[in-house]
Amino acid sequence: MNSIEINCLCKINFGLNIIEKRGDGFHNIETVFYPIDLCDKLILSKSSHKSFSTNSNLLNGEQNNIILQAMDLLQKKTGEIFEVEISLQKKIPIGAGMGGGSSDAAATLLSLNELYELKLSTENLREIALSLGSDVPFFLKPYPHFAESRGEKLTLINFNLPYPILIINPGIHISTKWAYQDIIPLKPVFDLRTLNNFDMRNIADLKDKVTNSFEEKCFERYPVLSGIKEDLYKSGALFALMTGSGSTLFGIFQDCKAAQKAEERYKNNYFTFINMPD
Repeated sequence: MNSIEINCLCKINFGLNIIEKRGDGFHNIETVFYPIDLCDKLILSKSSHKSFSTNSNLLNGEQNNIILQAMDLLQKKTGEIFEVEISLQKKIPIGAGMGGGSSDAAATLLSLNELYELKLSTENLREIALSLGSDVPFFLKPYPHFAESRGEKLTLINFNLPYPILIINPGIHISTKWAYQDIIPLKPVFDLRTLNNFDMRNIADLKDKVTNSFEEKCFERYPVLSGIKEDLYKSGALFALMTGSGSTLFGIFQDCKAAQKAEERYKNNYFTFINMPD
């Protein structure tokens, strides 16, 4: 095998609770990671030299490039030298709370492991993934998971949303560091573990139960976000929430027609995507 092409899914957080601040400076959280079919495309080809190219001006160059960081860590782990041309076709909004960079990093680890026949176990890859970011391990096997601790302790759950999900990103970059700063941990009123085997006919009942601890702070600074959430409900969403530390919001609709009608209000000014049910 001389080249490999892989789609890098993103995710939404179906609920996100900040439980407590840890002694190491991180926070313990509880959330449900839910995969979304919006994808970056990563292509790796063996070559006589290393190169990286992308359609995103924000990612050209080596500084803070998590794909190159993933490759470097894997080289140190294995002693292998990777002479590869890497091409990234970026579609997932950057800094949007959807884990696009983390997904790209996980895909890099998986691709290099296959391309060079390294035969590293999932656990080996998981250790490297965690050193890159708390949610990178999820993208090694992106199925619905309940996540706790920093987000790296994952429990597979039976949670499938049989509805179209409208994604709206208004292009506001929210610093994760800022979002966590001075956040007040609270005991959640709803246990996200109970979403395992949840009856999706009752999803509207979760409107006031499943929350995101970052919403209040982000909505106060960026009122447009709270306006989008309110509008999603006015447009008929069964459920709406911000994902991650923002600024992406999502609304879950009864059918595709309703989701598409709501999308019309935003697609000319904001990034939008409708995730279709399986």
